[in-house]
Amino acid sequence: MPQQQLLKQLPLLRRYTRALLGSQSAGDALVQETLRSILDRSVAVNTSLSPRVALYKACHEVWSRRPHGGESGVSPTDHRLQKLGATSRVALLLTAMEGFSFAEASSILSVTLDEVEAQVVAAQREIDAQLATRVLIIEDEWVIALDLKTLVTELGHDVVGVAPTRTKALELARQGDFGLVLADIQLADGSSGIDAVTDILESFNVPVIFITAFPDRLLTGERPEPTYLITKPFLSENVKATIAQALFFHEARTEPTARIA
Repeated sequence: MPQQQLLKQLPLLRRYTRALLGSQSAGDALVQETLRSILDRSVAVNTSLSPRVALYKACHEVWSRRPHGGESGVSPTDHRLQKLGATSRVALLLTAMEGFSFAEASSILSVTLDEVEAQVVAAQREIDAQLATRVLIIEDEWVIALDLKTLVTELGHDVVGVAPTRTKALELARQGDFGLVLADIQLADGSSGIDAVTDILESFNVPVIFITAFPDRLLTGERPEPTYLITKPFLSENVKATIAQALFFHEARTEPTARIA
């Protein structure tokens, strides 16, 4: 399979591995390890599959070789991993966030179609039991903001408010008591959702999910990039799965947020 076809899939694979492992650095390291393994042929690329499916499958083969568990000082994230199970999370991420069919996910994971379906159901059931939080939405398009507010509410979370500008986002953030931010990058008055999030993160320890029609502006590989990124137009299942994953990995989500001074 031509390397160029695989390289085109790297931005999406980076997004996926970051969500899978909960951080940009860990996700990017797994992608680099996958590429090295492909180049030195310690992992084979299945040419009978599409380039994207083949690359994700190779990545999972590399990840499966890593040691899991058995470490001392288990973090809250590790406890949640043990409770939910890696296979359930992965099946949900591949289908709901990455948009693979159940058949494609079964090829990537080397399991049966029935197993994938069962794992997705198990993951969704566990996600429904996750602790609720309060969500700050930074979005200038009110139709999209309403959709996001509805999705968030359906998941059992509360919405702190909807901010169409950077100034309004900071005003809502000063009220404190929120555990997640959903943010567009291009706001109504020409201000930047990225700048708004940067300001918020100076005082708040919360996960952030960017939802944008311009993912290429964030996935350049040349600067710090978001762990969680959703492309517009989005599917409700995509948003729900990403919210669950962000809360799943954020160790401080149950702690009260401080107010901006």
